[in-house]
Amino acid sequence: MTEADGRDAFEVLLAVQGFDTDMSQLRHRRETLQQRAELAELDAERDRLRALEADLAPQLDELLARRRSLEKRVEAADDRRRAVEQRMYAARGLPARELEAMDGEVAHLRQLGRELEDEELEIMEAEEPLERELGPLRERLGTIGERSEELGVALRAEEAVLDEQLDALALQRRSAAAALPAPLAERYEQLRQRLGGTGAAPLVGDRCGGCHLSLPSMEVERIRRLPPDEVVTCEQCGRILVRTS
Repeated sequence: MTEADGRDAFEVLLAVQGFDTDMSQLRHRRETLQQRAELAELDAERDRLRALEADLAPQLDELLARRRSLEKRVEAADDRRRAVEQRMYAARGLPARELEAMDGEVAHLRQLGRELEDEELEIMEAEEPLERELGPLRERLGTIGERSEELGVALRAEEAVLDEQLDALALQRRSAAAALPAPLAERYEQLRQRLGGTGAAPLVGDRCGGCHLSLPSMEVERIRRLPPDEVVTCEQCGRILVRTS
C-alpha cells in the first residue's frame, strides 16, 4: 500500500464510520418514535381495562341472567293467576271448598309475584354500579382502539421514511467499505462491535475523537512520525485513530 493509498484507506474508514454512526442514530430514532411510545402506553392501559372488564362483565352477566329468570317466573305466576281467576269468574255451581282453594291459590300467586318482583328490584339495584363502571370503561376501550389505529398508520409511515433512509445509507456504506483492505475492515468491525458502535475516530490535535480524551504529547508526536499506512489505536479506548491533515 502506497502512502497515498494508506491515507485514502483511512479516509474511507472514517467515511464508513460516519455511515455506521448515521445508521445507528436512525435505528435509534426508529425505535424511539413518539407513536411507538404512545402505542405502548395505550396497550398497557387497554390490558388493564380488559382485565377489569373481564372481572366485572361476568358479574353483570350473572345478574342479568338471574333477572331474566325471575322475569319468566313472574310472568308464569301472573299467567297462572289470571287463568285461575278466569276459572273462578266462569265457575257455576262449584263447591265452596274448591272456590276457597282457588282463591287461596290466587292469593299465593299474588304474594309470590310480589316477592319475585322485590327480588328482581334488588338485582336491578346491584346491576346499576356495574353498568356505571362498565359503560365508561368500554367507551374508553373503543377510544383506545381508534387512537391505536391512527397511531399505527402514522408509525408505519414514519418507519417507511426512516427505512428508506437506512437503505440508502446501507448502499453507500457497502460501496465505501468495499474499498477497504480486508484486514483493516475486519479489525474495524471487531472494535466497532466491542466499543459501542465506534471503531474508528479522527485524531484531532492531541484528542481522540472517539473517547474525547487527550493523548500524552510524546504519544502524539510518536504517532505523527509513523508511516501513514500504519494502523494506530488510541491508548485510552483502543479505537483506530485516523490522522487527519
